[in-house]
Amino acid sequence: MTLSETKSTGWTRALQIVLGVIDVVGSMIALFFPAIATFTVVYILGIVLFFVGIERIVIGIFSPAPGSSRWGTIGLGIIVLIVASIVMVYPLGSTVFMLFVLAIALFCDGIARIVHSLGDRSKSGGSRAFGIVAGIFEIIIAILIMVSPLWGAVLAGILVAIALLVVGIQMIVAGATGTRMSLPKP
Repeated sequence: MTLSETKSTGWTRALQIVLGVIDVVGSMIALFFPAIATFTVVYILGIVLFFVGIERIVIGIFSPAPGSSRWGTIGLGIIVLIVASIVMVYPLGSTVFMLFVLAIALFCDGIARIVHSLGDRSKSGGSRAFGIVAGIFEIIIAILIMVSPLWGAVLAGILVAIALLVVGIQMIVAGATGTRMSLPKP
């Protein structure tokens, strides 16, 4: 299977460029205010999950899938609704909590990488050393987040902003060149 190049229509090219510019501007704002960007993402996630919870409850009441648990769907929808409400009412606390959970996961994975790299004699010395360094790096990041959740929020915001910047640039280039890559139809 090979990729083929096709030309985009004029309106899709313009849309890609406009949306790409909006994305780049948004990512620049997030780069200048990364902690606020992280906070905003968590708040928006709370709003989205609120509607997801409502949808689960409605589906559970009015059109449960055959073989599924109507009460399970409704109950889990209520739990999602409660958690989403907590995130929206306490967005700062929710952001800090999310960062602590992330830090704990990073800390545990860092320890696991170090233990695995020390015990895995089948790998080369360089590979084992890289695993140990990666584990130490994860543990350091985790400790920094636990000591200063603001630092964690800034780091998360910067990473999201960089990802959005790359996507925005890709959108602008795709719109400017007018080409898109697609798989040929079988």
